[in-house]
Amino acid sequence: MRFPNDLKYTKEHEWAKIEGETVTIGITDHAQKALGDIVYVELPTVGRVLKQGETFGVVESIKAVSDLYAPVAGKILAVNAHLVEDPSLVNQDPHGRAWMLKIEMTDSHSTDLLIDSESYSNYVEKI
Repeated sequence: MRFPNDLKYTKEHEWAKIEGETVTIGITDHAQKALGDIVYVELPTVGRVLKQGETFGVVESIKAVSDLYAPVAGKILAVNAHLVEDPSLVNQDPHGRAWMLKIEMTDSHSTDLLIDSESYSNYVEKI
């Protein structure tokens, strides 16, 4: 599995690309492989304010339904409407075209709980 070095990760299998105060969020390659073929993605509305760790949506596969958790606190600036139309993008490009949210981070300290790609890789090897 691949876990890009420019991303930060959660133990709930979300990734975060931090660019100043804007954070792009999605699920990891590990998560999409564990779920299997993604058939449905539910995302929140733009403008909603999320607390770190708060559920913001759902991913459904042929195997399971999984909640999605905000890796950082912030206000939603954009959602990826393409995922609603074509949920299989999550399986095709989980760390790229299948981004889920862009948020304006409201607490820069919330990134302190995120882990780097090496730590995340070691974590998923143990589970």
